[in-house]
Amino acid sequence: MCIYLARYSIVKVVGMLKGISAGVIFKEYPEVKKELWGGEFWEDGYFARTVGDKVTVELIRKYIKHHRNRKAKQLKMF
Repeated sequence: MCIYLARYSIVKVVGMLKGISAGVIFKEYPEVKKELWGGEFWEDGYFARTVGDKVTVELIRKYIKHHRNRKAKQLKMF
């Protein structure tokens, strides 16, 4: 039996991805930061879920699609 210990928690990985990607976007498109409330690119929360008996890949895709559409509507307000 092989036990794998993760080096980083999901919280740490998500934080790194958000920080790095926001930095790249602000560097490439500095005008974006002026349009954001408080200069924050990402929301505080995130969603992480594994696929199992009741949670399927399709269910996760629907969740992402729903939130992507919701986010697009919010951006259109400005």
